[in-house]
Amino acid sequence: MSKPPILTRRRAATLGAAAAALPLVHIRTAAAAGKLLVGFWDHWVPGANNVMRQQVNAWAEKNKVDVTLDFITSNGGKLQLTAAAETQAKAGHDVMTFASWDVQNFGDSLQPVDDVMQRLTAANGTPNSIVTYLGKLNGNWVAVPTSSGTQTKPPCARISWFKKHGLDLQAMYPPHAEKNALQDAWTWEELLKYAELAAKDNMTFACGLGAGGLNTDATDMHGALFAAYGATLINAESKMQLDSDAMRQVLEFAQRLVKFYPADAVSYDDASNNRALISGKTALIFNPPSAWAVAKRDAPAIAADCWTFPAPAGPKGRFVPTLSFFWGIYNFSKNQSAAKELLEYLMQRDKVEARDNACDGFDLPPYAKLTDFKIWEEVGPPKGTVFNYPLRPSSGQKPSLTASEAPPDIAVQIYSRGVHNQMLARLREGQSIKQVTDWAADEIEGYTRP
Repeated sequence: MSKPPILTRRRAATLGAAAAALPLVHIRTAAAAGKLLVGFWDHWVPGANNVMRQQVNAWAEKNKVDVTLDFITSNGGKLQLTAAAETQAKAGHDVMTFASWDVQNFGDSLQPVDDVMQRLTAANGTPNSIVTYLGKLNGNWVAVPTSSGTQTKPPCARISWFKKHGLDLQAMYPPHAEKNALQDAWTWEELLKYAELAAKDNMTFACGLGAGGLNTDATDMHGALFAAYGATLINAESKMQLDSDAMRQVLEFAQRLVKFYPADAVSYDDASNNRALISGKTALIFNPPSAWAVAKRDAPAIAADCWTFPAPAGPKGRFVPTLSFFWGIYNFSKNQSAAKELLEYLMQRDKVEARDNACDGFDLPPYAKLTDFKIWEEVGPPKGTVFNYPLRPSSGQKPSLTASEAPPDIAVQIYSRGVHNQMLARLREGQSIKQVTDWAADEIEGYTRP
């Protein structure tokens, strides 16, 4: 699943003029008591936008608000370009969608929404740690974590291939909540064993080492790997952690793992693992159900042989990569009260579930009480294939965002540069662990200078 490229505050100003001429599609509803301009992410799943439009229209009719609803693609960075232009001009939408780090990038232009989040938390449960890290600025919520677009990136693997090699994925993680001994054995060391077998079968595990902004799937996966070993590049106090025992341990493991990556791993982008799955040339990828959904359309026999299940565990636990989306209200909006009411309405359980049904369970509500929708049990083939996709407490997984142990202004640079990918690519080239950590220290030092 591709992501929009990372955009820092420094880049935002330079992109504003280019974004001003972006074409937008307008959907107009009832008029009488005020106006509201809303910019939502253009969902990739056909039909998902229709349900969102129906919900917004229903709210607008009831509250007599004239709503202009725009669905903005993330392709080509248009979602970020729009935000860059609007925050620079102090004009545009009242409500805007932000992906991952962009809440921090544009947070100074967002209205606090602590009151909305207090009520949503009471109704929907505690937001996960990653959306809390991203969605707060100076201690205040400045954006509402939304289900629309929010995802995890766990393993998705070929059932028949693993079964041939002695592991029944459906028995290990069945399509219902059940703890068993097979799950305890699903570790990064176990994944390495099967990665070697896949390479011998000329199937490979489609794991990339591509450049940061182009291969965020790999950046997310490797961040989860580092977290599972307790290895951090830099801590919350902006101090280097590259000489730690945990860092050496994870890099020693990675030296063995990357030998079995695809030959073209360093040229991977976010579409490469999807293509590998659909072509039948890989036994495992880390991805949301987008690749499976495309396979369901274009290669149904492969889709019917796929199973999504939790990430492997390391010495410090089981961490799954995440990508989070938010809805923010600009502080220059002229109708902030209506904007807050709309967002709170759209994040009610029944509205969230209806949108999730429309996208085959792709969207993941990042709230503790919204992980039990029936769609994840029912969607297929095979039935229950994405049951283990949501981040449920019973899975033993913790959410991961690569580099988030660091302050956000440093973390976003580590992430956007794909430092973790570059470290592993250097190991694959034959560099020593010291050479790799020395390179990383020089790279990160540039991000920490005042």
